[in-house]
Amino acid sequence: MKKITKKFRLNHNLSYLIISVLTLCTFSVFYSCGANLFSVSDDVSIGRDLDKQIRADRQNYPIMEGHDDVRSYVSGIGRGILNSSSLIQYKSVFPYKFDVIQDDSTVNAFCVPGGYIYIYTGLIKFLDNEAALAGVMAHEIAHAERRHMTQRLTSYYGVSTILSLVLGNNPNQFAEIAANLFVGLGFLANSRSDETEADDYSIKYLRSSQYYPGGIMFFFNKIREEEIRKGRTPGGLERLLATHPLAQDRIDNAYMDLSKIVPRPDSTKGLFPERYQEIKAKLQY
Repeated sequence: MKKITKKFRLNHNLSYLIISVLTLCTFSVFYSCGANLFSVSDDVSIGRDLDKQIRADRQNYPIMEGHDDVRSYVSGIGRGILNSSSLIQYKSVFPYKFDVIQDDSTVNAFCVPGGYIYIYTGLIKFLDNEAALAGVMAHEIAHAERRHMTQRLTSYYGVSTILSLVLGNNPNQFAEIAANLFVGLGFLANSRSDETEADDYSIKYLRSSQYYPGGIMFFFNKIREEEIRKGRTPGGLERLLATHPLAQDRIDNAYMDLSKIVPRPDSTKGLFPERYQEIKAKLQY
């Protein structure tokens, strides 16, 4: 019996060693190609924990509670994008929630894993038409769909932590990760490649919607206009650009994507500026 027990322990240790070595080898390859060792259900778990913490911190993230018409409007844009595009593969897996953060001084939007998306009132007031907001929201949906944050977490936390998750050695690990993320939601800034990919998919998602596919270009142009007008990056945009770097090649890439669409979409249609201005007016009260 002792021999059997000893053999089992040896086999167990050998199995653990094999898993460790395989994971290490796999991780070294994955690290260089942006792969993701988290599962899709992990995205949902991490996102759910983060969302709870965001809602609990009203000082930094004052989620809008009044203005049912504004909240319904923003959520309706998000739902419309989800329903119109067959390219959004996790729409039946991720909860996809769209919330408004009541902060006029911040021009920003962000997404956490699992499709929890937050839009600042400062962004709504900054933009001029519905297609522009739809473009930004489609961009955030793309971050969720391409699972960019858990890709970055795979790189950030390293092999030992990911291995612990894979083996189920620490069932509280997801909550710990969410807590660490919450302390500084911007510490894992999106890479330029992530941003470019999210821009690409924003255009792809909007092609089957009611909106002009290049809606996000209105956002880019507005940022550039403000920078030229003020001679610097406006203060309200600093947080956005810290986590969503806007390099010129990113803008050029989006223009190139649009130029490949045949027939070329009309940039004067599918903008819906009138109803957008009505919503902006409601935020004045």
